[in-house]
Amino acid sequence: MNDPHKFQTPQPEHLSKEQSDLYRARQRGRNKVLGLVLGSLAVLFFAISIVKIAAQVNGAN
Repeated sequence: MNDPHKFQTPQPEHLSKEQSDLYRARQRGRNKVLGLVLGSLAVLFFAISIVKIAAQVNGAN
């Protein structure tokens, strides 16, 4: 059905030096963006939790 080789990423050992450097640079870029997204989500969840806790404390008084 699906060709398993169709979706494989290129392996660095099969690439030339220039291609390998470009491949690694793209990987680093994607990793940085993913890290920023995950960090932003963690901060967002933390902020939502603080707001909800503060609302419960202020509502109890």
